Amino acid sequence: MSQPVRILLALIIGLSLGIAGASFGWERAVDFAAPVGALWLDSLRMTIVPLIVALLVTGIARTADSARGGALALRSVILFLVMLWIVTAIAAVLIPALLQIWPMPAEAAAALRSAAGPAPAAMGEVPPLAEFLKSIVPTNPFTAAAEDAMLPLIFFVTLFAIAVTQIEPAARERITGFFSAIERAMLVMVGWVLWIAPIGVFALAFVTGINAGTAAIGALAHYIIIVSCAGLAAWALAYPMAVFGGKVKLFDFIRAVAPAQAVALSTQSSLASLPTMLKSSERLGVPIEAAGVPLPIAVAIFRVTSPAMNLAVAIYVAHWFGIPLTVGTIATGAVVAAITTLGSISLPGQISFLTAITPIAVAMGVPIEPLALLVAVEMIPDIVRTVGNVTMDVAATTAVARRSGLMVDPEVAMAETIA
Repeated sequence: MSQPVRILLALIIGLSLGIAGASFGWERAVDFAAPVGALWLDSLRMTIVPLIVALLVTGIARTADSARGGALALRSVILFLVMLWIVTAIAAVLIPALLQIWPMPAEAAAALRSAAGPAPAAMGEVPPLAEFLKSIVPTNPFTAAAEDAMLPLIFFVTLFAIAVTQIEPAARERITGFFSAIERAMLVMVGWVLWIAPIGVFALAFVTGINAGTAAIGALAHYIIIVSCAGLAAWALAYPMAVFGGKVKLFDFIRAVAPAQAVALSTQSSLASLPTMLKSSERLGVPIEAAGVPLPIAVAIFRVTSPAMNLAVAIYVAHWFGIPLTVGTIATGAVVAAITTLGSISLPGQISFLTAITPIAVAMGVPIEPLALLVAVEMIPDIVRTVGNVTMDVAATTAVARRSGLMVDPEVAMAETIA
């Protein structure tokens, strides 16, 4: 049984027993289940800061190295970065609008807030602009890390990583190698914690079921739909990208990218979909040697749905707790989402879910405790993430190839491939 299925089953069983337990007077069991869930959540949280730092340094280094790989690579990186900021901006507008039109059912929101405990009173408060701008630059990055001040920490690490890309190759490789080793070690630790995730998720789901009842089920379904809409919006941009940027016919693109989408659907991994994406690009008129530059870069640094959906999760949790979000707060989350996606990893979403979303939530003043429960249903949004990423990767590759004058006639390419 795969890890996502084990976690999802733990959620279902925990919620079911909790809902049943509310009828049979099992409330005292919460005193045992709640500490177990909290302990598991703390085990995940302890890996977040070192993992974020390591991923950002190595991710920005990979981006810089890719940009040095010639004109085609540079065009790819520029297009990818622009699209990441565009989809993040779209999500920042779309998700609050959707929640305004179709909010979480009031009874479900109240029940879940009761189950999770009240949000701290200070959350959601935004300092004056001058104070906010001053807080971005940390006087002590170690203090920022210790206090979970994510925005100043990310600001410092981003500048540090850019500085690393400017030093001599030997020193650069030593530094990136050091952080790459930290990254791998942290991922091993995350793997250990996620191996026991069914226990932690079961405990959290049981407590939620006891306190929230059947309202929790409808709320989770609402969450899945809203967050997936952010990914679908990013996914939808792939088609005009291919048609107007790559100058390919819409039906040809749909037919060519379908095999890569099927692999993404089954594996939930852009990396595993790379060989099929190369074939899809070839069918659209992008020679293998040309697609072999932007597609690996895309798999490494360009997950177009990630910043949009990660920001959507943080906005949704704020909505869940009734925390008002100003334009400045959402903008802060959008900046963190767009930057940290460069350090994300091409693995199933359960592995990177908390690492990717925690800095956004903390920067926005949103509680992160609900993320431990939401990770259990990440399997469904993660399908939208991966298929959307793969679709946009192929579309962006056609646009870059067209701009670089490397495309051949798509009809001839498809005929040769079929033959």
